[in-house]
Amino acid sequence: MSARHVLVVGSGASAVHFAQSALERGSRVTMLDVGRERPEPVRPDLPFAALKTELDDPCAYFLGPRYEAVLWPGASGEYYGVPAHKSYVFEGVPQFRLRARGFAPLSSFGQGGLAEAWTGAALPFTAPEVEDYPFPYEELAPYYGRVARRIGVSGAADDLAAFLPAHEHLGEALDLDEHSALLLARYQKKKRALNEDLGCWMGRSRVAVLRDDTPSRQGCTYLGRCLWGCPRDALYTPSITLREIRTHAGFRYVGGVYVSRLEIDGANRVRAAVAERLAGGASERHEADAVVLAAGTLSSSRIFLESLRQHGGSAPRLAGLMDNRQVLLPFVNLGMLRRVYDAESYQYHQLALGLTGPRPKEYVHGLVTTLKTALIHPIVQSLPLDLASALYVFKNAHAALGVVNVNWFDSRREENSLELEPAADGGPSRMLVSYSPASDEKQRIRATLRRVRGALWELGCFVPPGMMHVRPMGASVHYAGTLPMSAQRRPLTTSRDGASHDLENLWFADGTTLPFLPAKNLTFTLMANAMRIAERAF
Repeated sequence: MSARHVLVVGSGASAVHFAQSALERGSRVTMLDVGRERPEPVRPDLPFAALKTELDDPCAYFLGPRYEAVLWPGASGEYYGVPAHKSYVFEGVPQFRLRARGFAPLSSFGQGGLAEAWTGAALPFTAPEVEDYPFPYEELAPYYGRVARRIGVSGAADDLAAFLPAHEHLGEALDLDEHSALLLARYQKKKRALNEDLGCWMGRSRVAVLRDDTPSRQGCTYLGRCLWGCPRDALYTPSITLREIRTHAGFRYVGGVYVSRLEIDGANRVRAAVAERLAGGASERHEADAVVLAAGTLSSSRIFLESLRQHGGSAPRLAGLMDNRQVLLPFVNLGMLRRVYDAESYQYHQLALGLTGPRPKEYVHGLVTTLKTALIHPIVQSLPLDLASALYVFKNAHAALGVVNVNWFDSRREENSLELEPAADGGPSRMLVSYSPASDEKQRIRATLRRVRGALWELGCFVPPGMMHVRPMGASVHYAGTLPMSAQRRPLTTSRDGASHDLENLWFADGTTLPFLPAKNLTFTLMANAMRIAERAF
């Protein structure tokens, strides 16, 4: 009997871990992907500071040859720009047309998907956070350890363990930078008041970073280049797994193609994926025994809707789109003023805050990042001073600066949706993304931020007035919920194993299937759930 042939659309976190598990179980896998490639690392031996002196044109590297990485005054309010050589992650294709209301959608057609630009937050969900899922937590939990063994996760089972459950293959935490170490030491002295009065806990964040070398990757040596892309592959990205599975005899990678729809027969069975070559525009069919959409919630949903439209003449409206609201709260640690920051340290969050909610599933998560080697111009230009004064203040306060990225949970609601709009010019249809916040969101944000400010004050920090930034919905890129898993067979849902209840032979292995979105980066859970689906269904 020949091996089952599975067609996987996409190459992001869900796609590559589904594919790896399906290959391990004996399936043949073909992956269809636009697949823009990451540029080769520049001088991988050099730490951050040395790049500024050793490169022939450091300005072009850091800001881009056309200054495309610069966040101009008043442009966006974001504190981090995207490095110029990471622009391939977010570069679109003309066939993927969107219109948005109340949402700022991002998508990726790069190899590895959006997680090529993530900050490595490997945060397992808890049992209460998956109580709406149609399977017990014990079915998902072991896969966190198995993913950690594949990708490398560093952290500690500390005061956050109630919110970030311990799992197998959790490696030793990275070395703390001086600012993070001071914050954690102060927490140890103040934690009784923080826990009891504010319902706030602090501990080590979980990050998908290797401390030690492996046969295929090098461990972290604190080059301070995380934002620009780790040249040692210590910080995990899905393109690493893609590189590994491309050596498997049962795997075939087809890049340079945009999957527009699925071909459906009269029995509502998927027969093939229809794709367009980006170079030349030729259309091609790819047949398989099963098709798995793992291209991310927006792309997978669009392919599904376009397939139904071309099969039956119309497409439904997919309700329940979710995303994490994020608020960036800058702070100043008075104990770090006038100190010299160390550029050679891990750049992203090393600490996290956990805040209890009215119910366990309504937990609020905060990623604590101390400022090190980020592009500083968005911060300098936001100070209410002239340039010379702002630079002077920043120089003396650099080591004392940090930001808490506060994340809130989201639930499926009817008003948040995806739907297709026919194109007036006869070209590809356009997808309308609509989102309205929950009616009590402003109240919840205000109440939570009072607690975060109180916690920072206990830790010897204060929040400068006027610098809080409420990120638009869509900015976190934690999209989910448009075709949720369901215990009952209902239209526009999937089974507990991601099988479509509308079309035979179709599975979903990405965020489309999540019935509830906790206040956490979902990438680690997407990888774990994709492994679970592959092993149960294939």
